[in-house]
Amino acid sequence: MAPLLYRFWVGASTVLVPFAARVAISKLRRAGVPVVRCHEKLGHATEPRDPDAPLVWFHAASVGETQAVLALIGRMGHALPAARFLITSGTATSAAMVARRMPPRCVHQFSPLDAPGPLRRFLRHWRPDAAIFVESELWPQMLRRTHARGTRMALVNARLSAKSIANWRRFPKTARYLFEVFDLILTQNDAMAEAMVEINAPADRVARGINLKSLAGPLPRDEDTLFEARAALGHRPVWIASSTHPGEEQTVLAAHKALLERYPDLCLILVPRHPDRGQEVTGLIADAGLSLTRRTRGDMPGGQVFLADTLGELGTWYALGDIVFLGGSLRPIGGHNPFEVAQAGAAVLSGNHVTNFAETFAEMEARGAARLVADARDIAERVGALLDDPAALEAVRAAASAFTRDRTDMLDSIAERLIKALELAPRA
Repeated sequence: MAPLLYRFWVGASTVLVPFAARVAISKLRRAGVPVVRCHEKLGHATEPRDPDAPLVWFHAASVGETQAVLALIGRMGHALPAARFLITSGTATSAAMVARRMPPRCVHQFSPLDAPGPLRRFLRHWRPDAAIFVESELWPQMLRRTHARGTRMALVNARLSAKSIANWRRFPKTARYLFEVFDLILTQNDAMAEAMVEINAPADRVARGINLKSLAGPLPRDEDTLFEARAALGHRPVWIASSTHPGEEQTVLAAHKALLERYPDLCLILVPRHPDRGQEVTGLIADAGLSLTRRTRGDMPGGQVFLADTLGELGTWYALGDIVFLGGSLRPIGGHNPFEVAQAGAAVLSGNHVTNFAETFAEMEARGAARLVADARDIAERVGALLDDPAALEAVRAAASAFTRDRTDMLDSIAERLIKALELAPRA
């Protein structure tokens, strides 16, 4: 019998679905999503399902989780040439990213609300043969209703926050009821595997996997834009600060002002995590007394700072510089994905707050592929040291590239484990 907490959620979601739908659809509409696609949140499909092909459904939350599985879908598609793939996610940004990097035989839909009506419509149309959930995107009814259809299910890249784990411990019956639906649970590390078992995930189905973000392909880049940007920069030295959050740009700009005293032609490419903060960051650059160009005005790199406040162009900017500072790390945010930087062949700098990628940064530091910094002075010293010593910079870049190459073979292993656990027919 379903636990009381689950039954309460089913009842509450039935009552609240009109309000939740209004909020979700309004958010997508503000992001420019067409009305017909917004109704995917209510389970109304906008793409057909191939009736003759097995369908593997991947469900992720947003951009980071979606990026993590694209390469995996590619490998599984190679092993399962008859299969089709469905990706669901919740944000307009993730939908735009998937559209740019869509693997073969794959479609995207916005994830249905976790309520009876939307899920019934969604599952009735798509009838997935297997479902793979990513990280912590665990909606109770979505899990149980998919399981009730007889669909084989897996959780990959499993990562729960300390707060989530504490909450699951308070409701052990509900945790067991939800986690028992999975035929395989692959965690990011050993500590998370132990935590999953402690909160009543079936121990015989939990195993350490690998952080899939380390296996995602390199970010796309636009060669025409790259050519124009290089022409605009000429022979100027460049460093990049990407995925910065509120309170971090001031530190980065202070570091850049210090660097300009030694390298007056140095250009900083500043890429805020959320491009809609572009006007705010423009004000911070002006307050720092620095000249700038801005991508949303159609500018190319120039001035002392180039504000890259657009979506989908990060791979192009990474190709312009050999030194990248990753934000979300000077404050207790948890850090961001260093693999994208390493795959671009750049040296990785980051603040100390990297709990989301702690094991990764530890290994990269040990191999000389990354450096952690604490404040503006530290950033300026690290960047300056690399600019002063081309041989040292090349050694860090080579270590970063080697780190990513050593992990690519693991992707085939993950794909094979999923194909076996989900009883998908491999290629003859």
